[in-house]
Amino acid sequence: MNDLELMEYLLKEEQHAFQGWDFTYLDSRWESEMLSWDYTSIINKYRKPTDILLDMGTGGGEFILYLGHPYPLISVTEGYQPNLRLCRERLEPLGITVRYVGENDKLDYPDEQFDLVINRHESFDASEVYRVLKPGGYFITQQVGGQNDRELVEKLLGQIPLPFPHHDLQHNVELLQGHCFTVLEQMEEMPLMKLFDLGAVVYFAKQIVWEFPDFSARKYFDQIKALEKERKQKGYISNREHRFLIVARKN
Repeated sequence: MNDLELMEYLLKEEQHAFQGWDFTYLDSRWESEMLSWDYTSIINKYRKPTDILLDMGTGGGEFILYLGHPYPLISVTEGYQPNLRLCRERLEPLGITVRYVGENDKLDYPDEQFDLVINRHESFDASEVYRVLKPGGYFITQQVGGQNDRELVEKLLGQIPLPFPHHDLQHNVELLQGHCFTVLEQMEEMPLMKLFDLGAVVYFAKQIVWEFPDFSARKYFDQIKALEKERKQKGYISNREHRFLIVARKN
């Protein structure tokens, strides 16, 4: 494949449609090491069928539907407008309450509304989470840490500043403890991600705009081409994710 053909291919990958938070387009084209914990299993360890539940940053609602909780007991928040529209079309007809959340992370719910608040990969205001939880309620969050995808970012964009340099397990445990939560469980890992072709790299990086700012196949064509040497040597292009999980109880 010459440079012109490669560019045409990469531009096609860059422009491929993306909806919700669904990366199934990359199935068989990437893989990630399994975390030592399972987010769903940990939620189910604390979740009761009668719980009034809030899912913060639900994306397109894929996970909350998979969880199998009674729909009338579920509320979700979402701040990304395309996902918000999707949730209103997909979730509201089922009886799930959908609310917008802005950059200030304020939750449009009364005090002590929820038995369980779950949050996967969404920002949060600890005081707001504390406010909407009932006494003794649980907050379960799996977060994308500040070092996430840093290996691939540096291969493509170089040494740019970290967008969230203090976003890690230690700082978030201290944050929640400072807001009168008791931390029950805490874990942190850096699993290996493998990307098996250059198109997968471009499609992936194009979606994560806060980690790969101003990324485009045209602008970083030379850096993308340089990854082909690694792919041929190892069979994949390596990257490291950063995940941590906290289970906390409102005192």
